[in-house]
Amino acid sequence: MQARVKPHPQFPAIYQVTLENEAQRLATKNLTPSRNVYGEKLIKYKGVEYRLWDPFRSKLAAAILKNLKNVPIKPSHKVLYLGAASGTTASHVSDIVGEKGHVYCVEFASRSIRELVNNVCAFRLNMSPILEDARFPEKYAMFLSGNVDDVYCDIAQPEQAKVLADNTDLFLKKSEWIMLAVKAQSIDVTKEPSEIYKREVKVLENRGFSITEIIHLEPYDKAHAMILAQI
Repeated sequence: MQARVKPHPQFPAIYQVTLENEAQRLATKNLTPSRNVYGEKLIKYKGVEYRLWDPFRSKLAAAILKNLKNVPIKPSHKVLYLGAASGTTASHVSDIVGEKGHVYCVEFASRSIRELVNNVCAFRLNMSPILEDARFPEKYAMFLSGNVDDVYCDIAQPEQAKVLADNTDLFLKKSEWIMLAVKAQSIDVTKEPSEIYKREVKVLENRGFSITEIIHLEPYDKAHAMILAQI
């Protein structure tokens, strides 16, 4: 596939790809050349391989395309990823932080973590799979070496903001960032999504976070929003 690749003007280690038909896509530099994770296309440009980043499969990619102003996850960062599932977005985070960074992947579903281990972590030395429930961060504290630079949370639980805040209390460096992908229907199907977002924001504010952005993820994800905040 013929394509042109250039660095994203705002975000380190994220790239913009122009395909043959002039369509624009996001991408990350592939930490494991010739291997993909979820069927994404691989692009070679000037001797470097990139993975196209599908916003319909990744809420972080969707938020970037919906004009997120800040992506706190950067090269060499240590990231705690709550709800890593089978590793779609977590693998792109792994590409971004690179060999000097690390992604601690907490996932409770045994099938998902099996896929994460076999398809992703086995080939990426900067990822650690952790089979635990994100509601009980003290259970996996021993697996993290020191505090992390960012916490990214994408869990299907009723108290998403509380779970995230409990983890940041234990693991996040001071004055650092969190990203919370709010799944409104996992919290309360009877309420309007906008009401749910406000409620989760209030939980974060009550726990000392300063909210900097709230991005609605339609049309990529219905009834989802990305919240960016700093402690």
